Amino acid sequence: MRPPCDHDLVTAESTSTAMRWSMLAIALAATTSANVFINGVAFLIPALQSERGLNLASAGLLSSMAGFGLVVTLIAWGYVVDRIGERFVLAVGSALIAAAAVGAASVEPLWAVGVFLFLGGMAAASSNSASGRLVVGWFPPNQRGLVMGIRQAATPLGVALGALVIPRIAESYGVSAALLFPALVCGVSAVVCAVAVVDPPRPPRAEATQEVLANPYRESGLLWRIHAVSVLLVVPQAVLWTFTLVWLMTERGWSAESAGAMVTVAQVLGAGGRVAAGRWSDLLGSRLRPIRTIALAAAVTMGLFALTDWLDSPTSVALMVIAAVITVSDNGLAFTAIAEIAGPFWSGRALGAQNTSQHLASAVAAPLFGGLIGMVGYAAAFAVCALLPLVAVPVVPADNTFAKRTPGL
Repeated sequence: MRPPCDHDLVTAESTSTAMRWSMLAIALAATTSANVFINGVAFLIPALQSERGLNLASAGLLSSMAGFGLVVTLIAWGYVVDRIGERFVLAVGSALIAAAAVGAASVEPLWAVGVFLFLGGMAAASSNSASGRLVVGWFPPNQRGLVMGIRQAATPLGVALGALVIPRIAESYGVSAALLFPALVCGVSAVVCAVAVVDPPRPPRAEATQEVLANPYRESGLLWRIHAVSVLLVVPQAVLWTFTLVWLMTERGWSAESAGAMVTVAQVLGAGGRVAAGRWSDLLGSRLRPIRTIALAAAVTMGLFALTDWLDSPTSVALMVIAAVITVSDNGLAFTAIAEIAGPFWSGRALGAQNTSQHLASAVAAPLFGGLIGMVGYAAAFAVCALLPLVAVPVVPADNTFAKRTPGL
């Protein structure tokens, strides 16, 4: 057999690079599809009010059922990822989401719809736990901020896709028909993941050092603080995702089509914000310092959004878009830091814990702020949201290194 030449080495390197980026594309698509389901019900709120007669708080509660289901199984899916691998979790989880969405579309009583949304949320936790590990496992440290930012763009992209499609289907064909859209995209995702995902390499557990195998939550409070910061920062995101569409329609007189288009624009820009923040962290050599800056900017923009809405100023729409971009920009940074700190044998569970805390906060925020808006109005509710990023600023840890516990990632 001839020795490898330069061409062979270049081809092998190119193939490896192509495979890494293809894994990123699949992880992005799978998580986007799951987020169409998780967040898409929020865009049914106007239809639920007109078609089913629900008030804002009740519609917000129904829209959060997938989020409540998701928090139940995030850590469990993370454990399965750590033990079995990413391909199995992504394929099976996506198929179960599709089945739950079909179930929700097939029943009439709202309690039954809520049950299927809850079950779909339990399945949707799979992509949140597995796709982050898939991305971090295939890329080197100096690219992880960028690629995790791209992967984390799945959430605003899922919201954007849902905002673009779901209100239009609901307006024309009803709530049940609209629920078939996430079933379709998750079904396609399940097939792609089953066929194409390749689990990233990691060292055998028997060869790993005790330092890497040790529970990172017992070593320091670093991961706990990152979780706490993320909870404080996710509430403004959840409020904007849940109520922006209905705010534009009821407070600004926009049509469902134009409001959905505006939400889509805001979320696509938010996806770009996550990517930019990730690249910023790579260049800066820190995941956590940018989070502190983003938290300050989120507090300012949410405060200005609340003020301009209270003044009934047309600039409130522009500030809503800016706030939507800034408030989602920190997520990829936190996820990357957690995966790097936790290491290859704990990152699935650590990312599961991160998702659990964030989605529980998001699920609680929907009915809570729906009730608050009903009592005191949108401007006051947005002002409350502005306080939470301000509280998060001193909680952000001082710094972290890129590869504290990441051999094999």
